[in-house]
Amino acid sequence: MKYSLGRAAPVQMVVVHERSLAQLEILCKQLYESTDTTTRLQAEKALVEFTNSPDCLSKCQLLLERGSSSYSQLLAATCLSKLVSRTSNPLPLEQRIDIRNYVLNYLATRPKLAAFVTQALIQLYARITKLGWFDSQKEDYVFRNAIADVTRFLQDSVEHCIIGVTILSQLTNEINQADTTHPLTKHRKIASSFRDSSLFDIFTLSCNLLKQASGKNLNLNDESQHGLLMQLLKLAHNCLNFDFIGTSTDESSDDLCTVQIPTSWRSAFLDSSTLQLFFDLYHSIPPSLSPLVLSCLVQIASVRRSLFNNAERAKFLSHLVDGVKRILENPQSLSDPNNYHEFCRLLARLKSNYQLGELVKVENYPEVIRLIANFTVTSLQHWEFAPNSVHYLLSLWQRLAASVPYVKATEPHLLETYTPEVTKAYITSRLESVHIILRDGLEDPLDDTGLVQQQLDQLSTIGRCEYEKTCALLVQLFDQSAQSYQELLQSTNSSAMDIAVQEGRLTWLVYIIGAVIGGRVSFASTDEQDAMDGELVCRVLQLMNLTDSRLAQAGNEKLELAMLSFFEQFRKIYIGDQVQKSSKLYRRLSEVLGLNDETMVLSVFIGKIITNLKYWGQCEPITSKTLQLLNDLSIGYPLLDFLFDV
Repeated sequence: MKYSLGRAAPVQMVVVHERSLAQLEILCKQLYESTDTTTRLQAEKALVEFTNSPDCLSKCQLLLERGSSSYSQLLAATCLSKLVSRTSNPLPLEQRIDIRNYVLNYLATRPKLAAFVTQALIQLYARITKLGWFDSQKEDYVFRNAIADVTRFLQDSVEHCIIGVTILSQLTNEINQADTTHPLTKHRKIASSFRDSSLFDIFTLSCNLLKQASGKNLNLNDESQHGLLMQLLKLAHNCLNFDFIGTSTDESSDDLCTVQIPTSWRSAFLDSSTLQLFFDLYHSIPPSLSPLVLSCLVQIASVRRSLFNNAERAKFLSHLVDGVKRILENPQSLSDPNNYHEFCRLLARLKSNYQLGELVKVENYPEVIRLIANFTVTSLQHWEFAPNSVHYLLSLWQRLAASVPYVKATEPHLLETYTPEVTKAYITSRLESVHIILRDGLEDPLDDTGLVQQQLDQLSTIGRCEYEKTCALLVQLFDQSAQSYQELLQSTNSSAMDIAVQEGRLTWLVYIIGAVIGGRVSFASTDEQDAMDGELVCRVLQLMNLTDSRLAQAGNEKLELAMLSFFEQFRKIYIGDQVQKSSKLYRRLSEVLGLNDETMVLSVFIGKIITNLKYWGQCEPITSKTLQLLNDLSIGYPLLDFLFDV
């Protein structure tokens, strides 16, 4: 069937339009290809005028039918999108139906258009469909037949299948995203209706097509077959990533996300073949596609707990853990950074959505927790590989460690074995990185204090689990570095590089000591643990005395910032009304440094603040954090009187 964009134009108008066709194509070429800014601006201005012209619709059809360049087709698609999106003087319903039908026919008869033209036309279809979702003609919602619209594409060539799947994927994405030109309430009504009437059918279709594709031994070296599988995975991911309840969650907190799958989808997740499909795909497709599979698994692992009863949830979790175990046993594809990142996200979701008491009851838990621990230790040791993914691994272990006091299951959780390994791997890998970073001039993680603080917040909980081992390790490493540093300062033959390396190691250690002291709030602390804190605090204060004595000659900004971070953590835990003055920490400070009570410790704080303002007044980061420390000390507990008396 031959479609048009509306009523046919008179013959004389077509002649006029054809005369301007060449001029429009020249303007398109200038807009998209010219390197001259003035030429591009003039072309853009002329094309804006074209978009606003009364005969834009008929000219767009002429560009699509007779234009000789892909740029003219792109212009037509873009202009049509603007026309159907305008809120003032909207196009009549019949005309929008004509445009929808024309676009579908155009795509069906031209499967080998330039990729950007196909994408623009699919975007146009999705836009028309979304904005016309509640429009009806003779009691028929004429824009709700998306699956029927793409059926003829799915029954044709691979190129046509790609177009059909992309149409559904783009439509799902378009309806999921609010825009600023239309009310949010209208967007939510459309999204809710689409979710209830079409989304599950689209997801089921994507899974069925993935099963068919995986069973056909696709030649993924063939560009079109590779493209089809990629679009199918994108479609499945867009369905799973849909904002089911209209919360529009912030993607930056995606590790905390729960996927609010509707109850009507239960059958898809009670059937283990859905989960198995994605795990099987991961092991059978190349690394260029498997990150998309893992992204789908991340969403599936995050399905809301209330979708299942207890028995169903245990069964689902068992299948999920088995799939993770299989990946860890065959880790070759994880050498790809994108796969690695998505897999780390998947591991984090295991604990964000399930309780430790549930995990330990999984049949293969002892083997899986061992594999995860080994994977984490190896990842931390290779600190230069995908550093942005470490957050998810530390998040997993932080949540596991925080759950230890509350787990009631009789099955062993084994975290007393593995959390010290994770803690040790993080600490030693950061220390070992210092020399390599300085030697090779690499980017120093310590320059990103926000990232460092985020990781330390996570480590603070992990490190307090089996704290005796953590403390012993920190004491050993600190004493080694501090002794080496002192010897270098006393030697006349020391190189600047050697001194910088030890200062870098001590910077990490001071940050980490501050963090694990701050982690005291995560666990019920004992007198013995307070005494361990005292051992660490004594060492940091002794180091501070050494570095402060050298400030007239030299200082290290990063080490000073670490000291301030340490002071802030110490203040939160051990200074104030709630602290028992008989704490073994204060006893240890008295024995080693002669600091007999809180008042004497506060004198150290004030002395450090004064020293920093004296020697680091030109350093904004140190000055700012020093003044913040002073402000924090002066709030709340009646320290203000003491501060004025000092």
